[in-house]
Amino acid sequence: MFFKDFQRLKRLGTYLRKDRRSLSIILLIMIPVALAGAIQPLLVGQAISVLKGEPTLSLLNGLSIKASIRFLVGSLLISVLLRLALQGYQSYNIQRVGQRLTARIRADLFSHAMALSLRYHDSMPVGKLLTRLTSDVDALSEVFGSGAVGVIADVVSLLVIAITMLLIDLKLGLLLLLTQVPVIWLILWLQKRYRRANYQVREELSQLNADFQENLQGIEVVQMFRRELLNGKSFNKTGMAYRKAVNGTIFYDSSISAFVEWVSLVVVALVIVLGGWLVTLGSMGLGTLTTFILYSQRLFEPLRQLAERFTQIQGGLTAVERIGELLEEQVEIVDYGARNVSPLVDDNSLEPLAKGEVVFDNVSFAYRSDEQIISDLSFTIAQGEHVALVGPTGSGKTTVIRLLCRLYEPQKGRILIDGIDIREIPLQTLRRKLGVVLQDTFLFSGNVSDNLRLDSSIDDERLKAICGELGLNSLLKRLPNGLNTLLRERGGNLSSGERQLLSVARVAIRNPDVLIMDEATAFMDPSTEATLQTDLERLLDRRTALVIAHRLATVESADRILVMRKGKLIEEGTHVQLRSQGGLYAQLAELQERGLARL
Repeated sequence: MFFKDFQRLKRLGTYLRKDRRSLSIILLIMIPVALAGAIQPLLVGQAISVLKGEPTLSLLNGLSIKASIRFLVGSLLISVLLRLALQGYQSYNIQRVGQRLTARIRADLFSHAMALSLRYHDSMPVGKLLTRLTSDVDALSEVFGSGAVGVIADVVSLLVIAITMLLIDLKLGLLLLLTQVPVIWLILWLQKRYRRANYQVREELSQLNADFQENLQGIEVVQMFRRELLNGKSFNKTGMAYRKAVNGTIFYDSSISAFVEWVSLVVVALVIVLGGWLVTLGSMGLGTLTTFILYSQRLFEPLRQLAERFTQIQGGLTAVERIGELLEEQVEIVDYGARNVSPLVDDNSLEPLAKGEVVFDNVSFAYRSDEQIISDLSFTIAQGEHVALVGPTGSGKTTVIRLLCRLYEPQKGRILIDGIDIREIPLQTLRRKLGVVLQDTFLFSGNVSDNLRLDSSIDDERLKAICGELGLNSLLKRLPNGLNTLLRERGGNLSSGERQLLSVARVAIRNPDVLIMDEATAFMDPSTEATLQTDLERLLDRRTALVIAHRLATVESADRILVMRKGKLIEEGTHVQLRSQGGLYAQLAELQERGLARL
């Protein structure tokens, strides 16, 4: 555990390289702050000694009582003001560096999460991932701002106080320091248990966020099927588990604070008893005793803060562990082509040079080892050919699209575009060559034009012209501000058909070589579909196209039809050829003509 923590902290330490100067200043300031704090009990003790006529400080020799008191009070005031000023400056810089640290980590976490394959995101609920990107990063900021640097400051204060006490009275100083051993041991023992309990808290919080996010996303289904009470009970169960985990950390946290407080009172009492006995014997002055009483209190103040900060640090280490787990997650879809630019790419323009032949060569794929989805799939789509992909639900049609877009990596075989393995093509170029229109359209918050452009730099005039060519003018006229109309989350203020219309338009803007359509007109009414059909034909003209379709009219117009079942290609040919063979396609086509099934 310690080695892994060290490795993860070492990795996070790289984020602080840009702030080395600020960190150096912060660390250097700790010494004068500790000295200013350590000198204050000594000055108070000397004041008492002066009043009794027993000054032990050589600087006070030859001074009157009034002058000595004035000197000591002035020195005490200067030390207090100096300490406050330096602590304020130190605290400001610590918080500033901490915020810069977390901003860099959060940016890297976001980039890494976006680079992880869909396989990872399929198994990781969004709520749990959001907890790592938000709550865990905030915990890390807190531990750096008031924990890690504070611990170093407390250790420096302890060392300065310890050395000062030993110089004043060796025996009493050693006695006070020996009392720290069992305190520190118990704090460390409790912190180990707090660490495990805090990790459980983070896990339960992740589950709580995941449940909350799932219910909000599915609010329409929840209300429609009257699931409020049942889902509420399930959410309450998750909340109770979270509360139970938090109670565990509260127990350890309060135990540490109570123990330190109890021991500090015992030690102060011990100093008073032992010091009072030495004063009565004449072995120690009253001023020295007062100094040690104040030092015994000051000695436990860093320990109290250490105990509190260790709690923060353990929470931070838990956050570091969880953040480290995410950063250590392997990126499955590696952009090999980014290092070795493919011949498909012009180094100056990064525009695709080839025209879109697609080859699947003995491709096999499984989401899980016990569930084969694609088995030894091989087919070729010639440049400019329109191919329809049909088959029963679960036959692997959508998986073929995901593999072609390299959202997943096949376990076996190759996928080639124009004779080049897609793993050798830069992802930016590959995704530019492919235009994908999915059945479930995702729109971002923002206006319509931003959702049409996405990564394209097309100007407003050209965008309006393309929208007109695709028959979007009637839709834009219905919207209050046309292209500047703001969309709610996931395009909630548009109908399913309108969202799908926009998805076709944003693909057309990119002028792809290979067009992939997954039932692109499924949610459109007959009038809208008829309007778009001519534009789709123009979009498909002289382009390679792979279309997943369930409507017979769409399939019939394809140059070739591939029929899949259980991840295997079982038939291929034209509509007429497959109908005459009397196989699966013929059965599906006949059932659809009778209105009993989809292709």
